Amino acid sequence: MLKSIEFSHYRSIVVLTGAGISVASGIRPFRGQGGLWNEINPLDYAHYSLLETNPEAIWGLDGSLRKQLRNAQPNAAHIKLAEFETQLSSDQQFTLITQNIDGLHHLAGSSNIIEIHGNVLWTRCSNQDCSLTPYSDSNSYDDLIPICQICASPLRPDIVLFGEQLPVKQEWLAKKALRDCDLFIAIGTSGTVSPASNFVRSADYAGARTILINLEPMEPRNPYFKEEYLGYAEELVPIMFDMSYK
Repeated sequence: MLKSIEFSHYRSIVVLTGAGISVASGIRPFRGQGGLWNEINPLDYAHYSLLETNPEAIWGLDGSLRKQLRNAQPNAAHIKLAEFETQLSSDQQFTLITQNIDGLHHLAGSSNIIEIHGNVLWTRCSNQDCSLTPYSDSNSYDDLIPICQICASPLRPDIVLFGEQLPVKQEWLAKKALRDCDLFIAIGTSGTVSPASNFVRSADYAGARTILINLEPMEPRNPYFKEEYLGYAEELVPIMFDMSYK
């Protein structure tokens, strides 16, 4: 049974979300039950080296996701988190860190979001020295590889690929939020992808209450999560984040 949370007692709340929160919106997870990586090797479709050797593979995978997202809508979990953020008092800080690249938290109305793996609905140049500003883009590029108009390098989805480091700004913002947090809740994440897998440890070191909401139990169990609740995110999140729930 869910333990009630007296949210007014907490000054700095950090929520981490993973693929499990978007399954009810029709977005397939990469890992775990029904995960895409169970069927294909991510190194063949999502490694940064493919930008030079086979950018078609990257666009084939991420273009397909863009097509899915044209009709995808935030589910009850996304919507509740956005609503919850607006209900906090002015002296409370809320930070939503997401591993997801689907942009559904933005669509739901959340504002203080750190997308540590980027957003597949944005495009940028593969040339790190290029001056092109990343831009919103839903084109799936089925028949061609988009080329930068400034430097003629291939364009790429603005996401973190395998073998790449997290964006410096996003990683710094996440660490800053975790350093100060007193309540940490992870939702729909396998807890195995670094560095996000270490966020709960940072929160625990800061003295935060740590909670995991996931469909499956974490194996092996992470001792830094002091509470674990199993179930669908779209069912548990609206209950847990209801200010009146006791």
